[in-house]
Amino acid sequence: MTAGIAFEETMQGGFALGETEPAEGAAAGRRAGTRLAMHAAVAIDDLAAFVADPEHPGRLSGVVDFPPLGVGLAAPTGVFRLFSTARGEGGGRRMVYELAFTADDTPYYLAGEKRLHDDPGPDLWRDTTTLYTRLHRGEDAAGEVVGAGILELGVPQLTALLSTLRVTGDGDARTLATFGGFFFGELWDLYAPLARGGRP
Repeated sequence: MTAGIAFEETMQGGFALGETEPAEGAAAGRRAGTRLAMHAAVAIDDLAAFVADPEHPGRLSGVVDFPPLGVGLAAPTGVFRLFSTARGEGGGRRMVYELAFTADDTPYYLAGEKRLHDDPGPDLWRDTTTLYTRLHRGEDAAGEVVGAGILELGVPQLTALLSTLRVTGDGDARTLATFGGFFFGELWDLYAPLARGGRP
């Protein structure tokens, strides 16, 4: 067996149908009182392969709560990428969360990303806890965008996430240390330049 990592994460926030941009969807959702929650389960089956792959892919599954479409919507398949390179973002990174689900016999695809940049100001917390999200009609992100919003990971949800972090396969405490070293090392590479006195 190989050594892996698994954890669970819940993100939620204002979300609205009929919007295509996350910021506008979040504002419309707040006005209308409509929120979407993504309850995600992340599985990294082979941590060594995960670290070596520049896209750092894992498996994602979970449940989607969005009252306009339904609550407890099972999402058995999805995509997870941690610190993959953002296209055209000047060296930034992305955390990708994508889930496929069905509501009223219609397939939907929820595609979100956390955008990591070393911008001026204390932005590390915001970057790592804010998921810019679009809802596509269809089986992948190529489908028509029918909704949008911004999901967030609050302190209670982060605490809950940490409580679910566990090793899988033949992993042990060293597996957790390897994952922690990778995660915080990537954050250091992204955000330390500004902490040391600004961009080159």
